[in-house]
Amino acid sequence: MNTLLANFLLVFHFLYVLYILVGLLYIWVGYFLHWTSICNPLFRWTHLGAMGIVILETVLGIFCPLTEWEASLRYAAGESFTYPQGFIPYWVHRLLYYDWPNWVFQVIYIFFFAGMILTLILIPPKRKNH
Repeated sequence: MNTLLANFLLVFHFLYVLYILVGLLYIWVGYFLHWTSICNPLFRWTHLGAMGIVILETVLGIFCPLTEWEASLRYAAGESFTYPQGFIPYWVHRLLYYDWPNWVFQVIYIFFFAGMILTLILIPPKRKNH
């Protein structure tokens, strides 16, 4: 059961990161292709908030709780955190985790967040007119 929950957390974590990355790309592509869905306030504010959480964790030096929970579940299941148990968990892990100094992530996250704020200003969310 712990392995199943750890895999669920890993996939959720991967989808969270994908939401942030692909979401920004979606907004810009949608802007140029005139998609109205990119102006949905719920999408835009949750997208910005998701990255805001990452920024807060990084700036405050908080280790990502999703990573900690997954590691705890894997250790409780008698597994290591290197994913010897399967192809998909191994590659999702390789895509998510890098061995770089914390300051590198801080710089990347801050620039990405600044790009998201700029996007919010240049392509603002809009309410539907009833």
